Amino acid sequence: MTEQVCLRAVVQDDLEVFLAQEHDPESVRRSNFPPREREAFMKHWTTKVLGDPSNRVRAVTVDGELAGNLVAWWDGDRRFIGYWLGRRFWGRGIGTRALALFLDEETERPLFADPFAENTGSVRLLEKHGFRSAGTVMHGEHEHIMLVLGEAG
Repeated sequence: MTEQVCLRAVVQDDLEVFLAQEHDPESVRRSNFPPREREAFMKHWTTKVLGDPSNRVRAVTVDGELAGNLVAWWDGDRRFIGYWLGRRFWGRGIGTRALALFLDEETERPLFADPFAENTGSVRLLEKHGFRSAGTVMHGEHEHIMLVLGEAG
């Protein structure tokens, strides 16, 4: 039986799940993203993520259960996407299906992503959806791969 993957609007109660997912040690290692303390996390999500109407923010559900999120935002003149799935939802094709649904909604191109270079699963997921390497960037001391979907001007 195939699990039903859906996107929906993010609600305030989702943030507690997202916070817990961000603090998962294996997620932190793979993403090379340091988890924020609760207050900083909530402020970031309520003001910068949900508080910016130019962002596209979606919760990912699997058979009705909250699994993670996808977000598109502007950084200067570039539109970026990012996502986070809880560890127990990895390796089941959920990210692939959720990203396909999100890319149907988020039609801005070019679209950029810059996963940690050692996060091969994330890089493969993006490449599966047509993202292509546009070089590397450094975030602190760590190399990230700049990926782009569509033509970069």
